[in-house]
Amino acid sequence: MSTERERGLTTGIPRSRRLRGRDRYALVAASLTAVSLTASGCVVVHGELELLPAATKAEAVKAVEQFTSAYNKADAAYDSSLDAAYTTGALGTIDEARLKAGRANSPNGNAEHTPLVLSDVKYTIVEKAGWPRWFVADAKGNKGGDARWLMVFTRAGRSQPWQATYLTLVAPGSVPAFGHGGRNGVAQAVPADSAGLAVAPKDLSKDYTAYLQSGRGAFADGAYTNTLRAARAKNATKPGLATQYIDEPLTSGDYAPLALRTADGGALVFFTTHHYMKQTAAVGATVPAPNKNVAALTTGEIKQSLTMEFVANEIALTPPKGSGNGKVAMLSRLEGLTGAKGA
Repeated sequence: MSTERERGLTTGIPRSRRLRGRDRYALVAASLTAVSLTASGCVVVHGELELLPAATKAEAVKAVEQFTSAYNKADAAYDSSLDAAYTTGALGTIDEARLKAGRANSPNGNAEHTPLVLSDVKYTIVEKAGWPRWFVADAKGNKGGDARWLMVFTRAGRSQPWQATYLTLVAPGSVPAFGHGGRNGVAQAVPADSAGLAVAPKDLSKDYTAYLQSGRGAFADGAYTNTLRAARAKNATKPGLATQYIDEPLTSGDYAPLALRTADGGALVFFTTHHYMKQTAAVGATVPAPNKNVAALTTGEIKQSLTMEFVANEIALTPPKGSGNGKVAMLSRLEGLTGAKGA
């Protein structure tokens, strides 16, 4: 597979989103006298080896309230600066691009803004050592139909705010029971390199994007696996238009996977992927006109091709190694346009 540089594509992931996690950790590392990694991959600062709950219930409630308030202000004004401090990772990248397109098309703000309301929020506090720390919020939203909003909030250090990092929509009742074997009675984080799973969390982004290209891999059939591949194959060739798909893992910094131990010994894993869809018109034909949101994020002139860039955050259930059929089940996938380029 060719690299982005070889393809000459300009990434739509904003520089602030791509570098924020890396820069933050660099600053932390420079200011501390002792930074090391435990075998589980957790950052250990000043001897913080003890497993601790990532947050109190009150802190988690406040974090969700702060995010919701900031999200609503940003959505109403189509201004990403209003919630940038409370989002990061896959969600932050998708949200920033969405607001950028909205501002381009409606400079005076979102006339159709409806405030997001989250209710019946269930909190899963994760027990882990060091930073970053994180928890999961499972809520009923007034948007997205009957689906539950499943969100991950992360915090890089004591002086940092809680930030919404992953967001997916899941069917009610589809979230598995979590293991609560920790001393403090809270959920257990699974190391990214865990050898006890059918697929380690650190490999899911790489393996899933490889599966989308080849159809080979330890993934169960479903809407986000064989059905998605079939839809792509159907759309690949149409009269006067060819469509290509490129899939890449995205795992560094704030895009790193996060995993929770499930009651059956497996893991629920949140991870990120990066995608391109290129439409190329035949000689004498034209690329279909993009909608206003795609057009707002497009650079260059669309002559014979349009390459659209996406970031997706996914949730997968990976079973314990050696159990069942060993297949990873994709539970949910939320994808957002982050940029486009005409040529």
